[in-house]
Amino acid sequence: MTATTPGPDRMHRVLVLANETADSAALRDALELDARRHRLHALVVAPALNTRLRTWTSDDRAARTAAAKRVARCVGALQRRGVSVEGCIGDADPLLALQDALWVFPADEIVVVTHPAGSSRWLDQDVVERARAHGIPVAHVVAAPARELRRPSRLRALATALGGERLARAA
Repeated sequence: MTATTPGPDRMHRVLVLANETADSAALRDALELDARRHRLHALVVAPALNTRLRTWTSDDRAARTAAAKRVARCVGALQRRGVSVEGCIGDADPLLALQDALWVFPADEIVVVTHPAGSSRWLDQDVVERARAHGIPVAHVVAAPARELRRPSRLRALATALGGERLARAA
């Protein structure tokens, strides 16, 4: 993940942009490994993603609360692993959240954490590639959130209830 090696007295500053994936094992493992290599300080930014209706009505409380919980879980997990980290909530637009964070956190590297291709809106919107416009090295971590790991069992239960065993096996 490390693009450049900082001097012995310099902290390597990593800005992490993550949403549902902020609490992923892949991100924790990548940052912990990087922190073992050299002095590292990370800022985790979780955009306050909102529904269109709530955005239109300027009601972002639920989105900000959900983002704050994701950041708190991520920061806590990384701190328990010995990583120097802080977190904040960003704009609903991930690229604006990234740009805003770079104003207050001059990063040496950007890490964008997404769902796998096919289930990632950020990949569909080219967030990883567009983040490179800042002239800072960008790493892409692909992670599946914990809630996706539980989804198949709910699909199987629903399929069983609606159509019996054959649909449950297909789900």
